[in-house]
Amino acid sequence: MTVIQENTARLTRKPEEAAPMLGVGRNGVYDLIRSGQLRSIRVGRKILIPLSAIEDFLNGTGSKQ
Repeated sequence: MTVIQENTARLTRKPEEAAPMLGVGRNGVYDLIRSGQLRSIRVGRKILIPLSAIEDFLNGTGSKQ
């Protein structure tokens, strides 16, 4: 099944959705993004966090930009 057909399994999360997954608040997610510890994608004014970035961060292999 391709990503386009799989509309129920999103590959990204909003900062508000990622916060409980990371054990921090919404502002904590923005701080992690700003410091380069958590990868994110900007689409217009929206910030999205790939699930792979969340996994990398939790595994200690997050990116340092």
